[in-house]
Amino acid sequence: MELRHIRYFVAVAEEGSLTVAAERRLHTSQPSLSRQIRDLEIEIGVPLLTRSVHGVELTSAGKAFLDHARLALAQVEAARQAARRAAHPEKPSFALGFLTGQEMNWLPEAMRILHDELPNMQVTIASQYSPDLADALVKGKLDMAFMRPEARVPDLAFKVVIKEPLVAILPSDHRLAAYEAIDPRDIAGETFISVSKTAPTLRVVIDHYLERLNLGIRPDHEVDNLAMAMSLVASTRGVAFLPAYAQNFLPWSVISRPIKGDAPTIDLVIGYKRANASPTLKLFLSRTDELIARVAKKFGGPSTEGREMHVEEPGGSSAGGG
Repeated sequence: MELRHIRYFVAVAEEGSLTVAAERRLHTSQPSLSRQIRDLEIEIGVPLLTRSVHGVELTSAGKAFLDHARLALAQVEAARQAARRAAHPEKPSFALGFLTGQEMNWLPEAMRILHDELPNMQVTIASQYSPDLADALVKGKLDMAFMRPEARVPDLAFKVVIKEPLVAILPSDHRLAAYEAIDPRDIAGETFISVSKTAPTLRVVIDHYLERLNLGIRPDHEVDNLAMAMSLVASTRGVAFLPAYAQNFLPWSVISRPIKGDAPTIDLVIGYKRANASPTLKLFLSRTDELIARVAKKFGGPSTEGREMHVEEPGGSSAGGG
């Protein structure tokens, strides 16, 4: 009995047809396949299939043999993979996630830390909404993510890296565009664009700020992402409050302005699963202060004028959800 006999038998059993198995699965001729199956039955000493014009069916012996045949093929594949891993050990991997848009600010410095310490590491990157990042962390699909401190996720821990101010986003030819900063009282009566439940933490920050203003401002539209926000601001000539990193994605027809007074802020955090024992995660968390300092330096120069980003001092506290 050879390995190919087992593969051929399993293919025929699963397809229920010698012809289909030969053409679609095994890419051989039907007479050759029939001959291989007969050789297998001779080797075993009992018929495994019954043949008819409607196809083939397993005999009781064939059904018993099928389970063991599948197990044998699975064990052969496991042996093959084990041999390949032994000959070519896989690089250690680390799955890193980003709130869509934050890669521009944080990915280069994050990669520098990882590659400085582990030059042979394989790093995978995901870009998603923050609630989706939280779900991926809980399920073990990600090791760490730059995200919002999502509420009601007790399995996750968060460490604040920045407190990002919200800014006003408006059309470049809007009547308020002439001002260096926007007084929130001036947008009362304007079309106001807020975010949807795809960004629950940001929506809470915006809603609480509007309630604190007590100006009767209510969202006229809701958006799911930055691209939709920019498009709607331009098309409706409305105003939106968005985190400062959104300024990285402004089209020519849209501008940003600081918000006067006590502008709202939103935390960007490093999120990770408390039970994750990855040594790479531990290493990265030990270098977080360095990461924060590097990004603070990058955004501290004259080139960041008008794109304010408050970076927390090294040693900042950890934050929970919400």
